[in-house]
Amino acid sequence: MNLLYLTILFPLIGFLFLSFSCGRLSENISAFIGVGSVFLSFITVINAGYEFLLHKSTITGYIYKQTLWTCISINNFKIPFILLLDKLSLIMSCIVTGIGFLIHVYSSWYMRGEEGYSRYFAYTNLFISCMLVLVLCNNMISMYFGWEGVGLCSYLLINFYYRNSDNGKKAIKIFLITRISDLFLLIGMLVLWNEIGTLNFADIATFIDQKNIKDSSIITLGTLMLLFASIGKSAQFPLQTWLTDAMVAPTPVSALIHSATMVTAGVYLISRTHCLFLLNPDILYLIRIIGTITLLIGSFSALLQSNIKRILAYSTMSQIGYMFLAIGVQAWDAAIFHLMVHAFFKTLLFLSAGSLIILCNNEQDIFKIDCLYKQNIFIYIMMLIGGSSLSALPLFTAGFYSKSAILSGIQFNGQNLFLLASMFGVLITTIYIFRMIFVMFHGKEKNKKYSYEIKEITHIGPLIILAIFSTFIGALFYKSLDEIFLIKFLEDKKLFLEIISSSFSIVGLFVTIFLYLYKRPILKIIKKTNFSRFLLNWWCYFWDLNWLYNVVFIKPFKVVAWLLKKDPINSLINLLAYLLYFLNKLFLISENGRIRWYLVSLELTAIIIFILLLLT
Repeated sequence: MNLLYLTILFPLIGFLFLSFSCGRLSENISAFIGVGSVFLSFITVINAGYEFLLHKSTITGYIYKQTLWTCISINNFKIPFILLLDKLSLIMSCIVTGIGFLIHVYSSWYMRGEEGYSRYFAYTNLFISCMLVLVLCNNMISMYFGWEGVGLCSYLLINFYYRNSDNGKKAIKIFLITRISDLFLLIGMLVLWNEIGTLNFADIATFIDQKNIKDSSIITLGTLMLLFASIGKSAQFPLQTWLTDAMVAPTPVSALIHSATMVTAGVYLISRTHCLFLLNPDILYLIRIIGTITLLIGSFSALLQSNIKRILAYSTMSQIGYMFLAIGVQAWDAAIFHLMVHAFFKTLLFLSAGSLIILCNNEQDIFKIDCLYKQNIFIYIMMLIGGSSLSALPLFTAGFYSKSAILSGIQFNGQNLFLLASMFGVLITTIYIFRMIFVMFHGKEKNKKYSYEIKEITHIGPLIILAIFSTFIGALFYKSLDEIFLIKFLEDKKLFLEIISSSFSIVGLFVTIFLYLYKRPILKIIKKTNFSRFLLNWWCYFWDLNWLYNVVFIKPFKVVAWLLKKDPINSLINLLAYLLYFLNKLFLISENGRIRWYLVSLELTAIIIFILLLLT
């Protein structure tokens, strides 16, 4: 485990090599460096995890720490850079490196022939390195470097096709929204430091236990700041608007952002600092509300989208909402379990979507993608496995077990209203994901048909591995989540709940089959109604909130910019100079060398003085 630092160092070295090469390396060498560095990082994590579990089995409560250097040292104020390996950071680092490695392997095929091939791997290597810093550091200050780093990398990768100016605008928008998240985190760190005197995660928990803190407005404020930071990073309501704009990036980047890096950061932060949130039941209730609103907004919005990547983006938003809801009911392990399973099936769906996009000449509209399932059976099966796990079809999918854990946590805490909303979310999720699959693979036959050919192992290999882990095999990892947190929820009497949950997903599947396979004329009739047009506008535009931010922030900003374009402040400062210039001109007129002017001036002055004397 003393080589734990190599997990961060390997992809960082890969980034430096590829950056300094300035694109002069061949595609094969660039792919070898980019993929190989992440693979070495993954092997290092597996080795460290094996040693950690050996120690864990013999030492109760074992946690490994590795001190690398001191970032700041001013008198008694010291900030060391320490890596922390416990079960939570081990699971997160396995997700980051494992899923990241599979995406890198797939990218070596997907990005072949693209301009900036080595630049792509340089950015993704840096992305992995920053995310590992985020999940492995033992204090908030060191973690903040990784938190900022993933924001920078997301900007670089979303703007990868920088020749399109629209991509640049969307990247800037995303960068600014995530800066809001960073600002909240910074404020929260300062507030907690001022109150507690430390930002070390273990020391914060110890301080709370020793002081027996129950009601502190300052700590509540700091905890709220952490929540707002997590909302922005994980694209939750009301800061969820950036996630769909991130779809302009290459498809493997979308998979990386949605499954293993960016959007998982907020869930990780709350889980890591859960001791603070336990002090504030009202904040946990707020998290439940935010998660529920987001999962419903994401599900309904995905239901009417036609772009395949936007459907999956709204799906991610919805699934992260489930994780927030689990956190809100203190089902911490269920949230991390679903985060892990979600990484499997969401990466599978995105990479399968990328294969379809390549196959169909970069077409992303599901109604224009005409890939008959008989001619594209491999991608069809991959989509079915990923979609089934997303919709939590019973018994054979990993998503079934992770969502059942979340629903059990909600039921155990007696939150029946939130339980009903979650069940409804399962129904809508099943409808929108199978709608996407049926429209693409079971549409009407057209003159132009696309046929998929299996050629490269770098393409199909990651998909097969992800498909395996999206089944019940991925759920076997659930046992490794024991004792991550002291908070537990009962798992007995889950059978009835699982039956109900399965019923919702199965009903959703049959509804989708009825609407999109056999009774499609019904949809045409429904679309013509005024009510359907209202729902379309409501779900696709109103809930997007871009219009609200445009009215509240963007337009007022433009008005202020228009008022300031002539620099009125500078003009106000120059007013004194203009006044002096005017007085100078006035005095120059009075001193013109003409005697009669001077005599008239004296007479006028004498008259004015005489009048003043009379008045007084």
